[in-house]
Amino acid sequence: MSGIILLVLRVAMTVVLYAFLGWILVLMWRTLKQEAAFLSARKAAPLTLELDMPEAVKQIFHFNTGDVLVGRDPDCECTLTDETISARHVRFAYHHNQWWVEDLGSRNGTGLNGAPLTTATIVVNGDTIKCGQTSLRVIIEGTPSREYQQISDTESRT
Repeated sequence: MSGIILLVLRVAMTVVLYAFLGWILVLMWRTLKQEAAFLSARKAAPLTLELDMPEAVKQIFHFNTGDVLVGRDPDCECTLTDETISARHVRFAYHHNQWWVEDLGSRNGTGLNGAPLTTATIVVNGDTIKCGQTSLRVIIEGTPSREYQQISDTESRT
């Protein structure tokens, strides 16, 4: 009789153990689905570029995608007519919840707020990108400008 009771207890413990493991797997699956839905729903902050080209009317471009190419190539999202700009001059990319700008090996180089742009760099509201003779002012909706951030940083230190 004690052998049968021991066998029933072993089978019951095995069933409980497998039920527990199944419950853990279901919870992990639900969490992964929720994270995937959250990440796929997250969109890039709207980007606006104000173009100031010599001897031309100021132009404004609005973008809602996470990747924006700027250059003379007609395939670029922001096509410019300035002859000092490369076919694919600069790329704006939205990742890690921030907009980044990177020079794509342009012949005349790219400047960020007066300094040469050599690596991918985070841009904030109000930054100025210089591509050839054209200046691009970055406007990111819903974010403060660099001047506001610097003022806030100095106030928080005091």
